[in-house]
Amino acid sequence: MTDYSAFEVMGPIMVGPSSSHTAGACKIANVAVDIVSEGFNKVEFQLHGSFAHTYKGHGTDRALVGGILGFEPDDDRIKTSFEIAEESGLNYIFTTINLGENYHPNSVKIIFSYPDRDEEYVIGSSIGGGAMKIVNINGIAIEFKGDYSTILLEYPEQRGVISYVSSLLTGNDYNIESLNTKKNKLTNVVTLTVEIDKPLTDSLKSAILGVERFITAKYVEV
Repeated sequence: MTDYSAFEVMGPIMVGPSSSHTAGACKIANVAVDIVSEGFNKVEFQLHGSFAHTYKGHGTDRALVGGILGFEPDDDRIKTSFEIAEESGLNYIFTTINLGENYHPNSVKIIFSYPDRDEEYVIGSSIGGGAMKIVNINGIAIEFKGDYSTILLEYPEQRGVISYVSSLLTGNDYNIESLNTKKNKLTNVVTLTVEIDKPLTDSLKSAILGVERFITAKYVEV
């Protein structure tokens, strides 16, 4: 007999109607804002799979906008997120896209436009029960579920990076919940994601994210 948790049976506390199409979507957008740079002036939601077919009827559109505004899945303001976005001056559009078979049917590519710099984007998937995972950041394939604060680093393949980061963390009494690497065999660029048990201090942010050897250095606090 399969064991199920109460969360899996009852689902998350949220503004409905669907945990996959609303709660998960809201979380994707909420985390995406923390990942990208500040100062965006327009957001495009490119909807893939079932998101593209049912986003209006299931409230995915309002949940995504609510997430960009910083609302949690159980925030009643999601119901009026369009109106609140208009009042706050948030510009957004919805389009549909085929991201390919490798992406979960409930996926969205969120593109952030800036007046003075290149676009940034985040691709996230709602995987059921209100859970989500971020699977791509500006072309970097990752798997980030938002359970722990996470360090994201991208760098040309070289020795010593994992040792440097892990030594700093463990030396400052951090537990590493997970550590994963992916290498692009064509470019020899490595992506390292490190989940930690508590938020980084400002001094550790500088010590890790400020190193010149990294092409990309981001930190998402949970």
